[in-house]
Amino acid sequence: MPTEIPLPLAVLYGFLLVLARISGALVFVPMPGMKGLADPARAAFALGFTIALMPLWPAVPPGFRAGQLAGWAAAESAVGMSIGVAVAIVMEAFTVAAQVLGLQAGYAFASTIDPNTEADSGVLLVFAQLVAGMLFFALGLDREVLRLFAESLVKAPPGAYRFGPAAGLAMIRLGSSMFSVGVRLALPVVALLVMVDVALALLGRINSQLQLLSLAFPAKMLTGLAVLSWLGVLFPRLMMQSAGLAWATARRILGL
Repeated sequence: MPTEIPLPLAVLYGFLLVLARISGALVFVPMPGMKGLADPARAAFALGFTIALMPLWPAVPPGFRAGQLAGWAAAESAVGMSIGVAVAIVMEAFTVAAQVLGLQAGYAFASTIDPNTEADSGVLLVFAQLVAGMLFFALGLDREVLRLFAESLVKAPPGAYRFGPAAGLAMIRLGSSMFSVGVRLALPVVALLVMVDVALALLGRINSQLQLLSLAFPAKMLTGLAVLSWLGVLFPRLMMQSAGLAWATARRILGL
């Protein structure tokens, strides 16, 4: 005889609310290769993540209306997107630095295939995205994202959280840190490249017979690459500082 497993509607509604929160974050969490995955694979990942958090599913009170459930789902999507945007800001700081350096060092003219979008992109930009992705997992930031979701379900249960102006202001302030971290990464290299330009200009002024224009381009590329390799030891520290600010902002938004 076929066996039927009873599933209360309260459990099903709690599952839908948690799934809305998880799905909202997975749209923005910049995990390497996540954008290139097929939609069924991403949906299966969100579903498995939601089932893993089954002990923390909320108990939906009886007697609610369908409009209330839709409002709760929209609020949960906003919570998930807030967490996802906070993680994306940590990763995009390296992209901002690569955009600043690409033009100054001459790497903007070299393009390669971006593995996430499969489109032509600057070689330095793709390199920055790959480095940020590797540091994201090497430093254990993926576990922090999962821990943040678990804490949010306990202290900010679905259906009880409201996204207000204070949370939006905190997210805007966090977005400004993306540019400050990017400038901190790019400023030493840009300053040295300016010094290279000034030195070549002075040499050309002293002796106009020297053909330094053909040497400026490779000199700036090699100098930028050398300084980037020297500053590579600081990348994990800067990412951890930026991630700490992002997690603090996310916890402040969620009231943790």
